[in-house]
Amino acid sequence: MHIAFNGWFWDQPHTGSGQYLRHLLHHLRRIAPDLQLTLVLPPHIPNPDTLPANVTAVATSGSSGNWGKVWFEQRTFPAVVAQVKADIAHVPYWAAPLSSPARLVTTILDVIPLALPEYAQGFKQRLYTSLVTASARGSSHTVTISQAAKDDIVKHLQLPPDSITVTHLAADEAYHPRLGAERDAEIKRKYQLPDDFVLYLGGFDVRKRVNQLLLAYTYVTQAQGDEFPLVLAGREPQWGTPVFPDMRAYAQQLKITDYLRWIGYVDEADKPSLYRLARVFVYPTRYEGFGLPLLEAMASGTPVVANEVSCLPEIAGDGAYLVRDGEARAMGGAILALLLQEPFRDSLINQGLARATAFSWRKTAKETLAVYQRVMAM
Repeated sequence: MHIAFNGWFWDQPHTGSGQYLRHLLHHLRRIAPDLQLTLVLPPHIPNPDTLPANVTAVATSGSSGNWGKVWFEQRTFPAVVAQVKADIAHVPYWAAPLSSPARLVTTILDVIPLALPEYAQGFKQRLYTSLVTASARGSSHTVTISQAAKDDIVKHLQLPPDSITVTHLAADEAYHPRLGAERDAEIKRKYQLPDDFVLYLGGFDVRKRVNQLLLAYTYVTQAQGDEFPLVLAGREPQWGTPVFPDMRAYAQQLKITDYLRWIGYVDEADKPSLYRLARVFVYPTRYEGFGLPLLEAMASGTPVVANEVSCLPEIAGDGAYLVRDGEARAMGGAILALLLQEPFRDSLINQGLARATAFSWRKTAKETLAVYQRVMAM
């Protein structure tokens, strides 16, 4: 069986699509060495790094940018699939071609532009969403990463439930309570971290609900703010737009700036240490396809507070402290409970570690291979 992959996100391992593609290829090669795997690279990746052994890379030419991406997805990728005579074309993100010379498998990580209309602003974005929505309906099979995401795909794309398979993601092996901990002191110095802190690591768009976390921290500061500052990690956007409301200004309005540490972009290799060093990780998002940071923190031995939304109960199980969506007071109380009640904190850490072991990339690869086999039998 010969699988050709759309490699647009290969050079973006910090994104969900890039992580998914890299881990999937690596573990498919491990569990099924007889598979023929071809990675079709867009023009902006002439020399891919860390390509798994025995994976063939095909370079292509063309332009970059938004229209170059559409051209690659709709014309270049299908042309190479035909050229290499692949049996299956796998697009590991929501952008399948309208026409494919091979059986088509599409992975849809989430349907954010349809579930959250504020993410589909502007004519070009609406046009692209319409295009990929139409193309998704032409796939032989769809893969997604949580039951919650599957439910949204059925609702918004009207795909038959039996044409969609859920294959959960997993935390990388680097996320561990002890392995790699020898770097923790170095990372602490690099980002000038306090001895004890609560961590948020992620984006700052409106979906991430950082405003809820900041409001929740007003309750924490009344009791423990000086001892446990809130570290906000992630590249800051241009503040003051509908998608990126100004969180620094909001923090000033709440009068909690003295209790915050904005550390900016964090290198991927440093994230396991950051999780381990934190006393609590807070994930206030309102919508995710999977919510990988929640699982990474649990796998690192850090207790997690998150909203009880979309896929998060499905992924967290009993391994995280979930609060009702949007309730800042409850979130603040959960953070304080984990900071001050050591037996409860230890119990949740153990439950989180146990829950994280239920997810593995090997399992994801095996379930994806089963999808290929099912598609080939059609």
